[in-house]
Amino acid sequence: MRCPKCHKDEDKVIDSRISRDGVAIRRRRECIPCGHRFTTYETIEPSDLVVIKRNGSREPFDREKLLRGLSKACEKRPVGRDELEEAADRIIAELESENSREIPTKLLGIKVMDKLHSIDPVAYVRYASVYRQFQDVGEFIEEINSMERRVPRSVMHPELFG
Repeated sequence: MRCPKCHKDEDKVIDSRISRDGVAIRRRRECIPCGHRFTTYETIEPSDLVVIKRNGSREPFDREKLLRGLSKACEKRPVGRDELEEAADRIIAELESENSREIPTKLLGIKVMDKLHSIDPVAYVRYASVYRQFQDVGEFIEEINSMERRVPRSVMHPELFG
């Protein structure tokens, strides 16, 4: 594994743990040359899943791209990396359990929005605004109003649902 600090590929594993849902292994590593510690995740890569884009083109499913989308929506929000990793793992597990090797981006986007909805309402609205291509402020207001009708009061975000 290449060190994110010095870019050398000499490291040792300090600690290994199975993720909460048992889908990944979390490894704490230490770079031997510089001593920097970092975390890696080992998962089974669903290499045979294909995403069908809106324009009809196809591309291999990319877990890192999914994780980047989740991370971007949760930027500057109180959501930890482990929670995002777990959400990505659950989305992948749901996709694999449906036994379809071709996934339309519409289905993938809906699954991401469902996960974000339960993780953080602000992150959900951010993602929904890009995914659904909101054109004006009215669409944001409409989405927030619909959330207020379907989401119970949140302990973490009482000001959003007051």
